[in-house]
Order: sequence, then C-alpha cells, then structure tokens
Amino acid sequence: MSDYKHSVSLDIEKCKGCTNCLKRCPTEAIRIRDGHAAINSARCIDCGMCISVCPYQAKKAVYDKLDEMKGYKLKIALPAPSLYGQFDNLDDIDYVVQGLLDMGFDEVYEVARAAELISDYTRKYLLDANIKRPVISSACPAVVRLISLRFPFLCDNIMPILPPVELAAMLARQEAEKNHPELKPEEICTCFISPCPAKVSYIKNGIDGEKSQVDFVVSMSDVYFALLDAMNKKRDLPPAASTQTGMIGVSWAATGGEATAIFNDKYLAADGIENVIRVLEQIDNSDFPNLEFIELNACHGGCVGGVMTVANPYIAKARLQTLKRYMPVSQSFRYGEFKAVPDYVFSGKVEYIPYSAFGNDRNEAIKKMGQVQQICDSLPNLDCGSCGAPTCLAFAEDIVRGECSQDDCIVSMRKKIHEYFKNAEEQDEK
Repeated sequence: MSDYKHSVSLDIEKCKGCTNCLKRCPTEAIRIRDGHAAINSARCIDCGMCISVCPYQAKKAVYDKLDEMKGYKLKIALPAPSLYGQFDNLDDIDYVVQGLLDMGFDEVYEVARAAELISDYTRKYLLDANIKRPVISSACPAVVRLISLRFPFLCDNIMPILPPVELAAMLARQEAEKNHPELKPEEICTCFISPCPAKVSYIKNGIDGEKSQVDFVVSMSDVYFALLDAMNKKRDLPPAASTQTGMIGVSWAATGGEATAIFNDKYLAADGIENVIRVLEQIDNSDFPNLEFIELNACHGGCVGGVMTVANPYIAKARLQTLKRYMPVSQSFRYGEFKAVPDYVFSGKVEYIPYSAFGNDRNEAIKKMGQVQQICDSLPNLDCGSCGAPTCLAFAEDIVRGECSQDDCIVSMRKKIHEYFKNAEEQDEK
C-alpha cells in the first residue's frame, strides 16, 4: 500500500489550513498539522474532492504533459466520452476527432467505443446465476479503491471486467500493431485524455500487477484549449475523422449512462462520493432492494463532473443530450455477436486492503479502541475540525496514536480557561 502512486498532491506553501478539505474528504485522509493540510496516502482514494473545495488551489492533480510523447512515431489519443460535453455549440463529434488529429495525434480510438463493448459484455456477465449480486460497476477507480479500503465484504460484488479506458488502449494498440507492422511496439504510445485524477492513479498503478496498456494520461483541461483552437479551423472533415461510437458510448460520460445500457430496469445509479458511501453502507448492511446492477460515480454528475474537466457538469450533460439525439444507438457492437465475455476482458478480483489505525496486533488494537472511546466521551462531539481532525472520533484516534494532544481541542480548552478565570474571580471575592 505504501507503493501506491497517488495523483493528488499538496502544495504546502499555498495551503492556509482552512479545513475545507478536511471536512469533505470521504475517507478522513486529511489532517491539519502545523498550519497546513497533511494527506494520509494509505487512506486517500484520489477522488479529487479536496481539489474541488480548496479555495487556495493548494491541492492539484498530477498527470502527464503532452510534450512527453514527442519521441514516439505513432501517437494514439484515447478521448474520454466526457470530452464531447466540454464544447459549446458542438453538433458533430467528428470535429473533436479531427481536432485531436490536427493537434498532433496520429490516430484516435474513442473510449466511448470500448464502453459500448463493455456494456455488451456486462449484459452477458449478468446472465451468470452464480455471481454475487448486486453487481457493482468497476468503471470508477475511486469507488473501487473506496470499497477495497472500507467495505471488505463488497469486494466480491465488483464486476471483474476491465474499465473502458483499459480496453480501449488494448484494442487501439492491437489495431496499430496490425496496421503498422513496420513499427516496433515501443514506438507506439496511447494517451488517455482524463477527466479525473482517480483514473490517473488507476493507470499509473497498473492492473493486477501488470503495466496498464495506457502509456500517458493528460488532463482534459490541458487538452481543451489546444483542441478548441484546432476545432475552430472550419473545413471539410476527411473520412479519418469519422466517429466510431454511438449513443450508448457517449452516455457513459454522465450518471446512468452505463446502467441504462444493460437493458435491465433493476439497476441503481448514484453520483457524488457522499451518496456513493450511503449506497455502499446500505448494501453492506443487507438493507437493499432486489437490484441487479449498481453504477456508482465519485464525481457529481458522473465523469463530466471530474475536477480535470472544464465545463459545468450539468451543462456538459445537457450538451451531450443534444449530441446524442442525432447519433446511432451504437457502432461498436451487435447484440448477440458475442456468445460469452472474452477472457481478455476479465480482470482480477479486487482485494481488501486492511487499514488499521492501531496496527495488526488485535489485543493491542482492542485496548487502544477502548482508550479512544474513553477520550471521545470526554470531548464535546461537535466535529468542528478546529483540532485538525475531521471529527471528534478521528481526533481521539489521533491522540491515542500519539499524533496530537487533547489540549488541541479548542472547545475543551476554552471551557477550561473560562472555568479557570471563574475560579480566580471567586477566590478574589473571598
């Protein structure tokens, strides 16, 4: 777990210790120490919530730059479906595809194209009566990591199928090697245009111990302005610029797009990390309706709400609705074409990553948990965050771990100071 490569970083010089990120972090991975935030990498899921709420831009996403691909002879762009919702007055996705080619990419393989295949594979996967239900989508890496850290009994519910970006990179590379036999594999690179940092982390950490098929991940916000300039050069679009996706693939950009594509009404789609946690807790407690499929997105609105996008997520979603109106249902699959899910689409099982605040010695951990409860009972239970921890319970845990002192509780200290002066005045009166 210590080797996990994160894509959310902190600029200490910009941080003012304002506690905005502290209060919104879904995994309590942030503390305020010495006047600035500190991120516990073991708990961070790279959801980007701290980036979106920081008023000082002290949190930022880490990703690759476009100029890092200069040494490759064949550069393949992998645009996420949410990219299409970033542009106003866009009436044809072909302009985006051509814009990417004009920017310097040699080929474009749309992630939406792979998403349509994943939708077809999901329908096949759900036919298996032996799988654990409800099936939870594996498309959002922040949700997958959240489950691996906090919900061990739900790891088996995660669909063991590659997310669209990985399948897109795999198929794009296969096509490129077939069409360009004169090139060596190391002379070809794939570049994913990502809407969020969680996908960056997913790619940088690899899949099942293997390197991802994606070579570079760039920010959608970085690509946007260069792409906008290229798209403004109006001209006739060549056949190479034709999109190869349809309504189903583009719909994956927003909440509900993946779920509705399985052609099964027994589904639930939720977005926003707080809502995601509520749904997972309810599934974990077995207090859940009889549903087949669960689509969860850490970002509000789905991938269009990622912190590496440009447009307002709800405006982007409205733009996609207009775009889809004139698109075919799909161009990447034919219903019934595949008799089974191909083996190469399956990924390994998600493993539980135990995180214990008090080590692996059970007896010692139980003893310390008792100390935590004792300290917590003495605290005001206001969860104000002034102590540098998100809740009084988290503060009590920090005290037991020796990371801070109970005197750091501002409310308790203020009460003690008032009592001190009150007693002093009573003594003076006597």
